[in-house]
Amino acid sequence: MSVLVVVEHDRGQMADASLEAFAFAAGIAEQLGVTVDALLIGADAASLADTCAAHGAATVHYVEDAALADYGPDAYGSTVAAAVGALSPSALVASGSDRGNEVLAYAAAELDLPFVANCLEVKTADDWEMTRVQWGGSLNEDARLTSSMPILSSAPHSIAPGDSTVGAVATVNTLDVALPESATATMIQDRIVLSEGVTLATAPVVIGGGRGVGSAEGFDVLEALAAKLGGVVGCSRAVTNNGWRPHSDQVGQTGTRIAPQLYIACGISGAIQHWVGAKAAKKILAINTDPAANMVVKADYAIIGDLFEVLPAITDAT
Repeated sequence: MSVLVVVEHDRGQMADASLEAFAFAAGIAEQLGVTVDALLIGADAASLADTCAAHGAATVHYVEDAALADYGPDAYGSTVAAAVGALSPSALVASGSDRGNEVLAYAAAELDLPFVANCLEVKTADDWEMTRVQWGGSLNEDARLTSSMPILSSAPHSIAPGDSTVGAVATVNTLDVALPESATATMIQDRIVLSEGVTLATAPVVIGGGRGVGSAEGFDVLEALAAKLGGVVGCSRAVTNNGWRPHSDQVGQTGTRIAPQLYIACGISGAIQHWVGAKAAKKILAINTDPAANMVVKADYAIIGDLFEVLPAITDAT
């Protein structure tokens, strides 16, 4: 028996969220006294076996099929369901990313089993108990699950990846899965690259601007500091509503959730929707003229002052 981790990857590049899923699965496996196994799907995934082993997988189950040349939720969900039927794991786990939750939802529907998304903590028993994120991160819910095989995803950025074990080796097992033709109804056909390099979701430093920036041109001082720090610029919903920045730059519940080493929030009040998207940052520095602003109160550090005076001073000193 094992806790089976569905590994998320894009054409052979493992998602960082999968490393969080391995750490999440390890905590469950320790309680159950079982191993952690990995499920790799698609031809491009074969090279990831060593990475899975380094992060705790005892056995790596690999599925290759012509229908799995690229990602499709139906095909991946059916593959996971078939793997569960063949392996009978104690629990099924994936990252709580958009793709991870999508694949588990499809698999759960095919298996006719309940699926609990975005878990923060899990306690195993006859009835499993878990704390999970609800309402976009506005609150945490304590839940109890009765299931023959729990299907769970880990809340993004809620658990740090475990240390990598150099030289670890896993047993590799090839699984043959027969996919119905209907499973390929929805597949990726093409990709359009909107941006390259460091992105808002992966940047080590994010400089965020809110209504206090005042205009689209006001973001020039944020861009200058971001360039010095090797970061990117984000914004609040008020900024996108005013048309100063595109929605792709928005940090928040309805935008991008970030987890940089440092988030510098400039002229941002800190409404709950924005806080949900930024709270996974390791450190938050708020720059605001209002000492009572929610972002200032919740931040690790704060500078009470005019961002158009503070940011150029930081840029010049960097």
